[in-house]
Amino acid sequence: MEKTKATIQMSLLDHFIAGDEFTTQEAYDVVINQYGIDAKKPSIRARIYEAINKGLLSSKSDGVYVVHKNDVSCLVVQGDGRDLTWIEDNSVDAIVTDHPWMMTKSHVGGNRNFTSTYDTFLYTEQDFKEKARVLKQGSFLVEFIPEENADNFDYLYHLKEMALKAGFMYYAKVSWVKENFVANTGRKAKNSEDVLFFSKGPARKLRLDAKANKALGIVDEEYAVRMRGTYRMLPTQFVYSPPSKSDRIHQAEKPVELLEAIIEHISLEGEVILDQFSGSGSTGVAALNKDRNSILIEYETEFVNSIMIRLSCHENEIEYVNQLENFITDVEKYELHNYMGSVESYTEIGR
Repeated sequence: MEKTKATIQMSLLDHFIAGDEFTTQEAYDVVINQYGIDAKKPSIRARIYEAINKGLLSSKSDGVYVVHKNDVSCLVVQGDGRDLTWIEDNSVDAIVTDHPWMMTKSHVGGNRNFTSTYDTFLYTEQDFKEKARVLKQGSFLVEFIPEENADNFDYLYHLKEMALKAGFMYYAKVSWVKENFVANTGRKAKNSEDVLFFSKGPARKLRLDAKANKALGIVDEEYAVRMRGTYRMLPTQFVYSPPSKSDRIHQAEKPVELLEAIIEHISLEGEVILDQFSGSGSTGVAALNKDRNSILIEYETEFVNSIMIRLSCHENEIEYVNQLENFITDVEKYELHNYMGSVESYTEIGR
């Protein structure tokens, strides 16, 4: 396997040099036709992004990648997750995110700083106003927050206050328990984070009304009567082990299984999920697995490249849009939701 990887990458490096622009189709032709390597397209794409990640090939900054799987898409945008100005009002069905916390004391344990590889910040009320603007009425906002401690309790209270002022309603809080994992930072050992659920105004109707549907003889969910709330009642806890140190891409990476469970509770197939601070791209993987469209925003080039390596390992079709500005120009005549569900809106502009 390693020999095949090296052969694919060597053929690409032999043909292209850093700074060259090429489409995925050109890369396929080089590897398969010119060098005669029997390789599948996902393997070639993975080698491209590995070469980019190692600095052997160049990647344009502020790029937009579109990953297609069946009838849904994952949009990967390199940019500032706090800037949502390019996303239309009332166009997103759910937000699931974990913003990089600026908690100096909580992030330090022994001689280690757990946020040394990325920038951190504190939310402002404007952040929540932007979340409310892009979300559809009744849709859910899901925020991962750390366990409360002496360093963050005031901010966690203020965070909820800012959300309410922006038009959100508090829905529920569920702990994510990390099974056997224990973090020894701060004043006490801990193995959980909290998952906050808000809704933009009264929660949308996702939960099936079993009594009404039985009385009406409705068995098809498409025509079912629904009540306000999540698709299923939220559990007492989400219990999933975090990714191991050897497997994870990002320090704050969440397990795909956890995100799949959350996404199934707050959305339906074909809808659009936004993760403003995507880090490892787990939300995108979970959304594709559950037949949801998704938008991932990540600022750091290193993590964007890692996300694309991760997504290219699946049988997905990947396109590359030159710059975010070009993407906006091309889709401003479409509703974002309609674009996300279309696999034919763009032709071969991959890299």
